[in-house]
Amino acid sequence: MKVASKWMVLLLLLCGVAAAEELSMLSFLVLKDYNGKPIRNASVIMHPVKGNGQQKNAGLELKTDAEGKTSFDGVPFGKLRVQIIAVGYQTYGDDYTIDKPRLEIVVKMKRPGEQYSIYKDHPEEKKNEKPPEPKKD
Repeated sequence: MKVASKWMVLLLLLCGVAAAEELSMLSFLVLKDYNGKPIRNASVIMHPVKGNGQQKNAGLELKTDAEGKTSFDGVPFGKLRVQIIAVGYQTYGDDYTIDKPRLEIVVKMKRPGEQYSIYKDHPEEKKNEKPPEPKKD
C-alpha cells in the first residue's frame, strides 16, 4: 500500500511538471501608433482557438496599466485569439501561436480612419434642389 501511494505521489508530481512546461507567460504592451506613448486602461481580451479556427467560449480580459502594460502567467500552448479595445482607437485583433514559455506582444493602436459614404451627395446639398416633376401620361 505504501509503495502504491508513493508511486501515485510521484505520478502526480510528474503530471504537474509536464503541465507547467506547456504554459506560457504572456506580456502585452499597448502603444499609440502615431507617437509610441502607452495607452492606459485598454482591454486585452484573450480566447483560446480550436483546431478548426473557431474560438472557444472560455476567455479572459485584462486591462493595461499607466505604462500600457499587462501580463498573464499560465496561458496554455496553442492558438490564442487576442483582441484589444481602447477608447478612441481602432479595435485590434489577431491570432497568435503560443509555443514559448515567455512571449511579449507589442501592439500599436491606430486612430479611426476616415469614414466613407456610399451616397455621392450629402443631404444638405439636396435641400436646394427642386423635387422631380411627376410624369404625365
